[in-house]
Amino acid sequence: MSKNLKKIYFDHSATTPVDKKVMAEMMPYFSYKFGNPSSIHTFGQNALAGVDKARFHTAKFLNCETSEVIFTSGATESNNLAIRGLLNALRKKQKGKLHIITSAIEHDAVFEPYMLIAKEGVEVAFIGVKPNGVIDMKKLKGAIKENTVLISVMYVNSEVGAIQPIKEIGRLVKEINKKRGEKFLKLYFHTDATQALNFLDCDAGKLGVDMLSLSAHKIYGPKGVGALFLRDKTPLDAVQLGGHHENNRRSGTLNVTGIVGLGAALEMLKKSEVEKNNKKISKLRDLLADGVIKNVPNVILNTDRGIATPAHAHFSILGVEGEAILLALDLEGVAVSTGSACASGDLKASRVLLAMGINAEMAHSSIRFSLGKNNTAEDVKRLIKILPPIVKRLREMTKGIKF
Repeated sequence: MSKNLKKIYFDHSATTPVDKKVMAEMMPYFSYKFGNPSSIHTFGQNALAGVDKARFHTAKFLNCETSEVIFTSGATESNNLAIRGLLNALRKKQKGKLHIITSAIEHDAVFEPYMLIAKEGVEVAFIGVKPNGVIDMKKLKGAIKENTVLISVMYVNSEVGAIQPIKEIGRLVKEINKKRGEKFLKLYFHTDATQALNFLDCDAGKLGVDMLSLSAHKIYGPKGVGALFLRDKTPLDAVQLGGHHENNRRSGTLNVTGIVGLGAALEMLKKSEVEKNNKKISKLRDLLADGVIKNVPNVILNTDRGIATPAHAHFSILGVEGEAILLALDLEGVAVSTGSACASGDLKASRVLLAMGINAEMAHSSIRFSLGKNNTAEDVKRLIKILPPIVKRLREMTKGIKF
């Protein structure tokens, strides 16, 4: 790759670059505003002012009260806190076996805690999805029992970009709780909205959620910081002890610089700006998807553009290992992601793709492009130019090999 060749980033679902405006807001807290926000002296109060401002912008974005915002180290912690914290609190009230529901396409930050909880005696139902990656609402409704206390479904799937019917689930939960009344355990609803923040309405009230997880680094903010929306009166036990931070719900000295960055990033997600970026990114995604389909033989678009975010384009490029394409593109200065994960030297097909009914061979041949606000038409055109010869070369090299 030429040193003068512009590098192209098509992996925004993995992380995003920190916006210059966000960085400018953060800089003072790296230096002279360095105080501990728990301290009552001036240094501490200056830091606390930054945290309070970020909490205000987070609450405004979610249309909730500032007291309903818990700052965390990111969506992974938020998910674990929501799930484990709620169940620990409910176990004190309920002697019988608890039942919880989630989808088969959740991020590992939700999927793995549920797998562990299942081993601890809690009954967990993993609901399948339709071929387009959207949860099967009929199966979800059919899985609800009298002892179901939690439903957790992600807002947007990170691999294919499928948008889940969160508002519909929220309405369902509300109806069930109305029928249950005060004599029975309440049914709570959690969503991991990390992949939705840039594109969709995240008004917690409109969604009907009791808990919502988010992370800063997906919205042009810093890594290592996120938040959990916790609706008032939703029971939650702290799972991390050692202090009285965040109203005794999450111990640990606050990451002031990161929190300020999160607040600044959320402040930038104004409705007009989101609509503008969505329109631009959607055109680029369609240009990319149509270009790949036209110029690369035997390719399948796994993203249903009618029900996905404008940023996702997930393909199975038959006859080639997805990771080989990723590495070849990286040598050309183009960053993408693969639907296969390499663990301990063994390629494992994505459980999300398998849940969609995509066979293992196609799953191993998958590549995900996720676009961002800084991508251009020139980026897409260059990708369309260099991808076909890469695929052709790799197919010739691996002819007859099964993945």
